[in-house]
Amino acid sequence: MRVILLSDVPKLGKKGDIKTVADGHGRNYLIARGLAVMESEASRKVLDKQKEEADKLDAKKRAEALKLKELLETRSYEFKVKAKEGRVSGSISTKQIEEKLKADGIEIDKRKIKDGGPLNELGTYDVKIELYKDVIGTIKVILVEE
Repeated sequence: MRVILLSDVPKLGKKGDIKTVADGHGRNYLIARGLAVMESEASRKVLDKQKEEADKLDAKKRAEALKLKELLETRSYEFKVKAKEGRVSGSISTKQIEEKLKADGIEIDKRKIKDGGPLNELGTYDVKIELYKDVIGTIKVILVEE
């Protein structure tokens, strides 16, 4: 029996994949739980339409991420910190960088900030932010003494 997966199924495939499975497994498990539908001409047309819509949405999100990347490349954020002999008391975290970006009107989750691990020395850092699949923006973070 050939089925089209409606969601990711461990050890079988991802959403949208067409797989050949045993009749009992397909009918009693996959189709019964709404994880798949039987492959037919109509279901293939629906799948193609869904893939086309997903591709359009992906292209739109990628374009937005590229615009945001260009915007971020021109920005730098300064943090005033207490320091002694060039060494910062404490450190700047991804949460603080996220809050600084939010104050600037840019919504980015702190988990998307990559090289923002504890910044604990005065100076300039290039911090990478994952904006979308394979789209990585960079901001300058400057630590200056208070």
